Amino acid sequence: MAHNNAVGVDNTFRRKFDREEYLERAREREKQETESRFKSKSKAPPVQRKPLKHRDYEVDLESRLGKTQVVTPIAPLSQQAGYYCSVCECVVKDSANYLDHINGKKHQRALGMSMRVERASLEQVQQRFETLKKRKSPGSFTEQDLDERILKQQQEEEERKRQRRERKKEKKKEKAAEEEEADVDPDVAAMMGFGGFRSSKK
Repeated sequence: MAHNNAVGVDNTFRRKFDREEYLERAREREKQETESRFKSKSKAPPVQRKPLKHRDYEVDLESRLGKTQVVTPIAPLSQQAGYYCSVCECVVKDSANYLDHINGKKHQRALGMSMRVERASLEQVQQRFETLKKRKSPGSFTEQDLDERILKQQQEEEERKRQRRERKKEKKKEKAAEEEEADVDPDVAAMMGFGGFRSSKK
């Protein structure tokens, strides 16, 4: 007679979850996320960025032009191939993209500038016109300057012509030297079998 001993034993081998406990955890996590989201938006005051301004340095795009460089994957970013931006700590592969990067929003924000341009006042515009007028005033470019430039160009042209003449003279001398070497004794030429190539016309 067999006894059924499986009455109080859980042999389903499945984990039992306390549903209420996990619902409480989920609510707690959701509450923390919404609080942190609101905190991140409200805790920092809005950053007042400076308006865009002119670059006070020359962008160097040609110093490494035509140079060979060994690139290794373990080299630091600043020594890898391409254009390195120290502000954003990134490498850009070509000059066009580098210019796009340094004029772009991300780079300007890293410098603390917004993409807005400062509105110039009437006095600033008038002042700028005055400086440009002074730079292009007729007194700054005289006829004497023009004469000097023409004279300089004529001198450069004369120098180029002189160098051409010297090159022609050198070529003539080389040609004459080659012809002298070509004049070989006829007996030696006949002995070597070159006598038949000479023209019999005189």
